[in-house]
Amino acid sequence: MSTGKDRLRTAFLGDGNLPPWRQPPVWAATSALAAGAAGGVLALSGEPGGAGAFAVVGLVATLGLAALMGRRWDGPVAGLLLEAAEESPAARMLADGEGRLIYANPAFHRLFAMAVSLDDMAAILDGEDATEAFRRLRGSAAAGIPDRAEVPLKLATSGTREWRRISVAPLKGHRHMVLWQAEDMTPEHELDQVRRREEDRLTDFLDHLPAGFFSVDAQGRIVFANQTMADWLGLPVEDILARRPPFAEFVVSTAGRPEAGTGGDGDVVLRAADGDTFRASLVQSAATDGRGRLAFTRSLMLRDLAWRQEEDERRQAALRRLHGLFDEAPVGILLLDMQGTITDCNRAYLKLIGLHRDAVVGRSFAERLNKEDRADALAQLSKVVMGTSRAATLDVRMPGARERQLVASLYANRLEDELGEVDGLVLHFIDTTERKDLEVQFAQAQKMQAVGQLAGGIAHDFNNLLTAMIGFCDLLLERHGEGDPSFADIMQIKQNANRATNLVRQMLAFSRKQTLKPVVLHVNDALSELANLLRRLIGENIDLKMESARDLHSVRADPNQFDQVIVNLAVNARDAMPRGGTLAIRSANVTLDQPVERGAESMPAGDYVLIEVADTGTGIAKENLGRIFEPFFSTKGPGKGTGLGLSTVWGIVHQSEGFIFVDSAPGEGTVFSLYLPRYEPGDDELPAPAGVEDMRAKPPAADLTGAGTVLLVEDETAVRMFGSRALRNKGYQVLEAASGEEALEVVNRAGRPIDLIVSDVVMPGMDGHTLIKLLRQEFPDVKVILMSGYAEDALNEEIQNDPTIHFIGKPFTLKDLASAAKRVMGS
Repeated sequence: MSTGKDRLRTAFLGDGNLPPWRQPPVWAATSALAAGAAGGVLALSGEPGGAGAFAVVGLVATLGLAALMGRRWDGPVAGLLLEAAEESPAARMLADGEGRLIYANPAFHRLFAMAVSLDDMAAILDGEDATEAFRRLRGSAAAGIPDRAEVPLKLATSGTREWRRISVAPLKGHRHMVLWQAEDMTPEHELDQVRRREEDRLTDFLDHLPAGFFSVDAQGRIVFANQTMADWLGLPVEDILARRPPFAEFVVSTAGRPEAGTGGDGDVVLRAADGDTFRASLVQSAATDGRGRLAFTRSLMLRDLAWRQEEDERRQAALRRLHGLFDEAPVGILLLDMQGTITDCNRAYLKLIGLHRDAVVGRSFAERLNKEDRADALAQLSKVVMGTSRAATLDVRMPGARERQLVASLYANRLEDELGEVDGLVLHFIDTTERKDLEVQFAQAQKMQAVGQLAGGIAHDFNNLLTAMIGFCDLLLERHGEGDPSFADIMQIKQNANRATNLVRQMLAFSRKQTLKPVVLHVNDALSELANLLRRLIGENIDLKMESARDLHSVRADPNQFDQVIVNLAVNARDAMPRGGTLAIRSANVTLDQPVERGAESMPAGDYVLIEVADTGTGIAKENLGRIFEPFFSTKGPGKGTGLGLSTVWGIVHQSEGFIFVDSAPGEGTVFSLYLPRYEPGDDELPAPAGVEDMRAKPPAADLTGAGTVLLVEDETAVRMFGSRALRNKGYQVLEAASGEEALEVVNRAGRPIDLIVSDVVMPGMDGHTLIKLLRQEFPDVKVILMSGYAEDALNEEIQNDPTIHFIGKPFTLKDLASAAKRVMGS
């Protein structure tokens, strides 16, 4: 059976058994598919005017000319056009007049969940309206009429509602060939929903304000009125908008110039539909058309005010009330002039940023934005000022109250005078910090959980492989000394296995599953001891400055891990300054009275020791700032780092109950800020956490030989082979078993006491600890060494609290295993 792509290839290349004048209409299929490919390319490059249509016209003309000259596209050219259609990001599909699918490119299949027919497409439509619209498209396609529609889909893969814009275009001269095109409209619909909700909120706010808003046209007819104004006039809003009564119909008397069409201000007495009269003050502004004639007025009415004699007093009172509406609005509002200077702001905005009005008004708006967001925000606002865009909506970040990093949705509109000239901007701010923080925290929590699971799996499975590799290298080195030609090769294998071991440890550090040995650490002393090492690491072209505060608090941390954090940050700073610069390491005491939220982090109030590592290097691009602590993410070139340096730093700092933040911008250097909680002397009285001591941490015994019967239980064959050979070489009698169940059978067959059990913790079926408990019923004095590739904190509390159980973590060397057996047997 031929596929759609095979049929299309025949349409391109023709049938070799037919003469040229009987070949299929290649220009129709070719132009349609090539138009899709070219249209996708032009659309991606930002060309206006409909790239798909432009490509169709151009290629149809070209191919038509070729047909008139009696030429036919040869195989390579047609094949290239077919590949262009296949690789195009624009969704295109060819069907005949009956609706049968001739060809659809991969982009089309992706948009419609691999649908292979029009019926498949209809099956994933969401709702009767979508079904009816699609039925209309099919009818238009069959009738040879161009048509388009937007329809929702319910995709099983995502479980959400998605939107597609579908259009049909019959090919000229081939009414039975129809080009179907589609594009994803889901983001636009989601944005429309957000805008609609905001518009509903603003409409509700406008309708229920304690002031009347209305507008009249050049003929004095009311063309808009809010609910408050309609209530005062005693008419439904719908009736006013439908009938458009003249404003003068309700006017009893005026003072000033409040008559319709003048755009003036003043006091007025109005008569409602039920005959009651009331007094009100009217403030109006007029809008003109392109010829300077009145188009409509914008009117604000405040009723039940004291009657004032002087026009200026009435206007000032009305303006004060109008400003009250501005000042008490539930969203932050800023007014900017044409130079971007803040001319006014309301209370909600001041509350958001935590500043006094005097510190805001008269300053540049750009100063209130984060450096990374300034360029994008000012570019969007410039478009609004120039008239390219009527309004702009964007998310910005700026310093907020109480050292809070504020994220706000900014809505910008132009301010125009009575002549329609732009004289400033009005910016509305809605605080979305909490929602953004929750989104980032949720994503980060999911990422951390996934990486933690990955690290645990690697620590177990990969450490088993490394144990075997390192162990067999040790066995080979016993037979091949330094003078042997194979010695260098074996050492290379062992060294690379050790490097792999360090990678696993770095991943465990990121997932915060490594074992730390915290002590009371004096940060200034630790930094002073590192100074000489850091100077050698960063080179002579970089100036190292150490700035330490006096009377610095102590912290509780693992000294080795602390050194690793500072060294990793210093090496990163060195790489960011290839032509030299300055590396500054500063320390200071910091007290936070309120919690600080930055991105996904929430740092509680308290006393901290702040350590800053600042460089004058190239800086970090905005799009990379949120990913620099991810494992294996690196901005360096291939072969220049594993991408685990900063992720290791992140894991060590957080496992030490600290926090790390980064501030950077391209060309302005980078500052890493480490916050470690202050050590309180009372913490010495807390009991140390229980744990099994790793035998690898102890120095090896001088004599590694021994005697006795050892039961070795390990499900990994290579590890078991290495372990048994290593122990036999040291004089032990070894019984081997691949599982807990097999170990019980081996002990029963042996018929002799067991002196030492060396068992893996995690095995299929019976685990190592269960095996130990069963064997101790028969051999209560048997000594035990448990092995595991997991981090030590993965061992259960019962193992950790048993002082008769010893532990050796994988990967281990031959010397580690022999030394552990020697020490345990002699204890």
